Amino acid sequence: MKPVVFSSILSKFKSSTLWGWHFLVPDDIASGFVQGTDRRVVCTINDQLTLHCALMPNKNTWFILLNQSVQKKLKSPENSEIKISLIKDTSEYGMPMPEELREVLNQDIDADTFFHALTPGKQRSLIYIVGKVKNTESKIRKSLAIADHLTSNKGKIDGKLLYEALKEYNKI
Repeated sequence: MKPVVFSSILSKFKSSTLWGWHFLVPDDIASGFVQGTDRRVVCTINDQLTLHCALMPNKNTWFILLNQSVQKKLKSPENSEIKISLIKDTSEYGMPMPEELREVLNQDIDADTFFHALTPGKQRSLIYIVGKVKNTESKIRKSLAIADHLTSNKGKIDGKLLYEALKEYNKI
């Protein structure tokens, strides 16, 4: 699929403490990427930053959320025009799987089974926890903590317990 390129305005939701930075995607563009519940896209902003994300519905339009660290990397102020390039995300998980997590799951069959029984969104959350870290050793420790958490809790994620496990594995 050929990338769709358009301009949008970098904005911030004023009425929400949960959601912040975002940009709008025109309905005619978004509708070309939405297939049932699959709204995953690969987005390149200003030809400098590429990320895997989801199109989010909002009344008569669509938007893509950006976290604060992405906004800082863009160095674009609120209400500035940004160039967007979108392609359909055809990856297995909706984002790249870190090698370290893939290897840990390959070696721990139970953790792998529990991981793949999770919803795609929960899988992405765990992938993000590992993927956001730069250091390989830290990625391995986080991957081991996640595998241990999944097997100890029979595939259920308890946010507090997972956070504690991640802290403990960071001490190793």
